[in-house]
Amino acid sequence: MENKQFKEKRRPEKEMIFGTRAVIEAIQAGKEFEKILIRRDMSNELSRSLQAALESRVVPVQKVPLEKLNLLTSKNHQGVIAFISPVSFQRLEDIIPWLYEQGREPFVVVLDGITDVRNFGAIARTCECAGVNAIVIPAKGSAAINADAIKTSAGALMNIPVCREDSLREALRFLSDSGLKLIAATEKAADDYTAVSYREPIAIVLGSEEDGIAPEHLRMCNNLVKIPVLGKIQSLNVSVAAGVMIYEAVRQR
Repeated sequence: MENKQFKEKRRPEKEMIFGTRAVIEAIQAGKEFEKILIRRDMSNELSRSLQAALESRVVPVQKVPLEKLNLLTSKNHQGVIAFISPVSFQRLEDIIPWLYEQGREPFVVVLDGITDVRNFGAIARTCECAGVNAIVIPAKGSAAINADAIKTSAGALMNIPVCREDSLREALRFLSDSGLKLIAATEKAADDYTAVSYREPIAIVLGSEEDGIAPEHLRMCNNLVKIPVLGKIQSLNVSVAAGVMIYEAVRQR
């Protein structure tokens, strides 16, 4: 019987790269990756070369048991499987200055710990429809940007810049230092989401339904706002909350 601990949706092999040397060459060629799986106990010269190649890249890396790799492919993976990303990630430090140079007020959405692919895709679709300039996600603890995410977003992820950041704290600091007001959606807030201005350069920060925005990130925000909930259920789906917040910004702008 299959061990559920290692169960993962099997992907088409065209979406993967197998083998340490092949993955190193793909990294050096500038390929974008959704994630890279490395055998947990792997330790040899090639694995050290792989780690060195990854140092300058923001790529989610997971150390996994050999059994998980074997379930994903019958090919000779040599302890390394890389999943190719269907999108090219952008650099936040390039996008914000460019927007200012164009005379535009940056409008960014930051997603903290949103791991559900359907929620992520739905948020991306709303962002693209509303003219959001970029989506910012952490390299670890975020929904995978794969074919399912592209489908759920109705293709929006192919048309909006996504910035995958190694440190969300540093990304928020960069946005703040660049003149963006950070507006966090949280049930802990006293102010209604309509009570603040969205007209200036802004970043709307949204957290997962389970954990919300990380406390250290919440402390960095300029405004904490909430969406009124009048029924018995205590919170909205995060993709719905994102739509409410994003279109309040559209309305004000």
